[in-house]
Amino acid sequence: LLVIAGLAFFIFGLRVALFPIGEGLAHSLASKGSAFWLITFAFVLGFGTTVAEPALIAVAAEAAEVAADAEVIAQSDAAREDYAFGLRLTVALAVGFALVLGVLRIIANWSLPLLIITGYILVVLLTGIAPPEIIGIAYDSGGVTTSTVTVPLVTALGVGLASSLKGRNPMLDGFGLIAFASLTPILFVLVYGIVIA
Repeated sequence: LLVIAGLAFFIFGLRVALFPIGEGLAHSLASKGSAFWLITFAFVLGFGTTVAEPALIAVAAEAAEVAADAEVIAQSDAAREDYAFGLRLTVALAVGFALVLGVLRIIANWSLPLLIITGYILVVLLTGIAPPEIIGIAYDSGGVTTSTVTVPLVTALGVGLASSLKGRNPMLDGFGLIAFASLTPILFVLVYGIVIA
């Protein structure tokens, strides 16, 4: 009962406070015509909400343990911490990049299905050459990014931006950022695994 009550208050707080902040910031940055600050805000929002995500910290720590057991990295605490930190930074950079890509897609009116299909083709190709021990971690990292804080803020950013731009429909153009935020970490972590292997 306490968990249900806590989640209910948390979701209510997101709706009342965080959602309007993300939408308002996107609207004000778009109305000022500052693409640089809008893209910077999108990157910082994606990176900041992801790098501190508790689920990502837990997954990165477990991945470091598995990598040490599989002798991918040295069996030392320092090597495990470096691997886990590198994994967290990789996923956070991926989400930051995803939001930048999503903002550019809304501004330039790029095709969402084409970008997502291209992304998943790249995932399939990279899965074929990535080390086996990183594949599961990469796919899980895509799910970790869709947290209860990241999703409302990212959605608010997309909807706020789409409603601020002339000729954009918030229902059609404002969504899709979460798909990028789930897809790009898979790509980035697969590349991370290939590079450090």
